[in-house]
Amino acid sequence: MASSAYRNGTVQKGTAKPISVTPTNLKSSSFKSRLHPSPGSGIRRTNPASFGAAGGNDGVPGRVRVAVRLRPRNAEELVADADFADCVELQPELKRLKLRKNNWDSDTYEFDEVLTEFASQKRVYEVVAKPVVESVLDGYNGTVMAYGQTGTGKTFTLGRLGEEDTSSRGIMVRSMEDVLADVSLETDSVCVSYLQLYMETIQDLLDPTNDNISIVEDPKTGDVSLPGATLLEIRDQQSYMELLRLGEAHRIAANTKLNTESSRSHAILMIHVKRSVVGREEDFSSETNNGSHFVKPSKPLVRKSKLVIVDLAGSERIHKSGSEGHMLEEAKSINLSLSALGKCINALAENSAHVPLRDSKLTRLLRDSFGGTARTSLIVTIGPSPRHRGETASTILFGQRAMKVENMLKIKEEFDYKSLSRRLEIQLDKLIAENERQQKVFDDEVERINLEAQNRIAEVERNFADALEKEKLKCQMEYMESVKKLEEKMLLNQQKQESNGFINDVCNGEGPGVSVAGEVAEIRKLLQNEIHMRKAAEEELNKLKSRLGQYALSGSCGDMQMSNLHKSLEDESCQKKKLEEEIVILRSQLLQLTFEADQMRRFLDRGECGNAFAGLDRHSQFKDTGNGQKAPSTTLFEQVGLQKILSLLESEDANVRIHAVKVVANLAAEEANQERIVEAGGLSSLLMLLRSFEDETVRRVAAGAIANLAMNEGNQELIMTQGGISLLSMTAADAEDPQTLRMVAGAIANLCGNDKLQMKLRSEGGIRALLGMVRCGHPDVLSQVARGIANFAKCESRASTQGVKSGRSLLIEDGALPWIVQNANNEAAPIRRHIELALCHLAQHEVNAKEMISGGALWELVRISRDCSREDIRSLARRTLSSSPTFRSEMRRLRIEL
Repeated sequence: MASSAYRNGTVQKGTAKPISVTPTNLKSSSFKSRLHPSPGSGIRRTNPASFGAAGGNDGVPGRVRVAVRLRPRNAEELVADADFADCVELQPELKRLKLRKNNWDSDTYEFDEVLTEFASQKRVYEVVAKPVVESVLDGYNGTVMAYGQTGTGKTFTLGRLGEEDTSSRGIMVRSMEDVLADVSLETDSVCVSYLQLYMETIQDLLDPTNDNISIVEDPKTGDVSLPGATLLEIRDQQSYMELLRLGEAHRIAANTKLNTESSRSHAILMIHVKRSVVGREEDFSSETNNGSHFVKPSKPLVRKSKLVIVDLAGSERIHKSGSEGHMLEEAKSINLSLSALGKCINALAENSAHVPLRDSKLTRLLRDSFGGTARTSLIVTIGPSPRHRGETASTILFGQRAMKVENMLKIKEEFDYKSLSRRLEIQLDKLIAENERQQKVFDDEVERINLEAQNRIAEVERNFADALEKEKLKCQMEYMESVKKLEEKMLLNQQKQESNGFINDVCNGEGPGVSVAGEVAEIRKLLQNEIHMRKAAEEELNKLKSRLGQYALSGSCGDMQMSNLHKSLEDESCQKKKLEEEIVILRSQLLQLTFEADQMRRFLDRGECGNAFAGLDRHSQFKDTGNGQKAPSTTLFEQVGLQKILSLLESEDANVRIHAVKVVANLAAEEANQERIVEAGGLSSLLMLLRSFEDETVRRVAAGAIANLAMNEGNQELIMTQGGISLLSMTAADAEDPQTLRMVAGAIANLCGNDKLQMKLRSEGGIRALLGMVRCGHPDVLSQVARGIANFAKCESRASTQGVKSGRSLLIEDGALPWIVQNANNEAAPIRRHIELALCHLAQHEVNAKEMISGGALWELVRISRDCSREDIRSLARRTLSSSPTFRSEMRRLRIEL
């Protein structure tokens, strides 16, 4: 039988190397991934749906997978045990092994995989670690761990570097090869920490000076982290190999009888993988004349997963290892930590109510690997020597118990708000630049057309004026010449008539009459000529007028061109206005996302979760940041303007309207903005949205904004005056969405805390609406209902104490007492706390005592006075019970003592 020593990848002299067996003929087992890659191909990813929905809260059960590997006999065993057969018989085809008790009796065990002494390192990696690596690349946590006796080949299996012989590379090296082959270093990151647990002290193998690292546990999620450990980013395989060599050099090892280089510490390699998940982009078009399109990117996701590879120190017996002095203390520490791990495995396998995870730092570090949310593979290494049969049997039993442990696999996803914000900023910058370019081209074109039109009009006016002046001068000259000729002829006729007229008349008797008749005829002829000339002048004048009309018509064409230009200018102005509105929407959307990112980051830092609007249970405060930057609301006022935002509430585009009401709701969460919103008519607009729109999102966000405004006492009276409580009551009756009911209940709860509005609140159905919302059953809604009842009961108690109010409680008259008693011991702390306060305030008024006793409230008051977690409520309950004669009498009758 061939033998080999596996410590740190070194082979002892005189021993043969393990024989590699090609895995092509091996039977595939359930231990492998469902989509197992063929030899020599790149890593193939399993479908994440097989493990559960990404980002879902529900995990997928996954049992711890266990493989067993047999080490060949070494040189010492070949000599010492030559006459003895191996104590272990393997049946790999059946995934079974037999542990011989003697020559005729043996015990049989089954595992997920049984690896013979001839199994190659590649075969071991593919059946043990590769499915875990695939799960890590899909977003799940994973653990690969080796357990076994000292000298059975754990470090050879996990940590062999294979610098001389690449076929002997261990799981640590091969895992990083597959991780780097699958991730994209441009968008993803891979970081590594290398630690050792020595004598119950966590030490950094990459920085030996960092020798006392503390363990930090998240009280809510239970995640374990080591914030003091060195975390290095890996970009290539070469740097990773250097890191492993450095860590191996700093790891503590010693020479024992069982192993020349026995590990005296547990080595822990942590590989942190952070991957970006690219979301699908959706197109949506705004309903405008120009049909402009915008791209709305989905929120990018970041998946964080962790691969933990644990090389446990070997368990050993002191009389066999020969440990003395300091090595003896080391052996004790190792055995104690392995014993604590075994106890935890036993408790998990038996479904025990208590798992002793805090007995050792090793079990605290591995709390996610056994019974947690990680996919875990365990390889147990054993030797063939019959001298170590007890240790071999103990190792096999450890593996058998580990196979019974169930883990719940979960994916950890986070929204990458920074990436989304950068993408939106880039898109906004591109739109602004494109708008500026289009505006510049438009202005240049308008200026060119105006200048060309002005030049043409001026030229037409000049030509028309010149032609008209020439025609006018010509007509005047012709008319003056005609008049001059006519005057000359008339003068000649007069002279002839004076000299010859009378003489001829005397001599001839008839001469003057004939001469006068001739002259008259000649004058008539001249007059006819003048008439013709005048008609010709009139015709010429008409022609000139016609030409003038043509020129005027040409001028009217210029006016038509100018009107067309003005119309084009108006169209371009409308288009510019729409583009400006779209830019305002994008800018407000960017500020909205920045606001939500700041909110989410603040809640994550405090370990809280809340609504995007806040302001129901407590009023959100957004002040200027320490580095001088302004809050998102202040930036929104400066860049967009409140009036512009409020005007968008009336937009016909549903997406614009929804986004605008979200912005108003976020602005209303800041106390400094509330007065400005109310003065600008924002409260009336929000009430109008609550009254007229049936869209669930608009109603929910509008109710949230009204709830924020209702934190101010002055605004509470305005809400009541403008019919806000009636609108909230109708919304509470119609809505079914828990978040909408939560907003409405929060607004009514804020109004319940005003002493002056109690009667009007009750008369307009506020109390009945508050009690009607308990039909939802959602804890957040019930918490707001309980808060409103507590506020109302407190105001009633104060009014009764001051003598302003008498008679039994309005809450009891409206039938709230049964629900209050039923939920007085509710599992949800906010509901229980408010109900306990409401009971104490109702009990302070003596007139309510009898009905509270008959309704079972006395027993809850006694319980509150004894078991309430808050001292002030306990004290209030005790004082109330002690001061009420009715309660004291009933307690004496029932023999109840405080």
